[in-house]
Amino acid sequence: MLHTDVSWHENEDRMAGDAAEQMQEMLDKAGLKNIRTHDNHQAPGRDIHEMGGCRMGNDPKDSMLNKWNQLHAVNNVFVTDGACMTSSACQNPSLTYMALTARACDHAVSELKKGDL
Repeated sequence: MLHTDVSWHENEDRMAGDAAEQMQEMLDKAGLKNIRTHDNHQAPGRDIHEMGGCRMGNDPKDSMLNKWNQLHAVNNVFVTDGACMTSSACQNPSLTYMALTARACDHAVSELKKGDL
């Protein structure tokens, strides 16, 4: 049975503090005044894109999805959200999700037409 623990720990506190410091420094250098930072420790996932719970890769021993975002173990299940990506930058990844979904759908249709799915 899968158990996922999503909570704040020391490392997350330090990363949030560092992000606030970096943001304050950038805004200060941009000329903004009276900058105040605040961290409300809201629940993880409320304002970010959670990613990485269902890794994409070639080997079923260390990944759950193949290159088409299709489960290695169950060929009629496709996962096209951020779960397939184990990391991301600070940009919004939504367009990447859309591209992965379109690609997976194209592959699924092709496989259905061949009778392989």
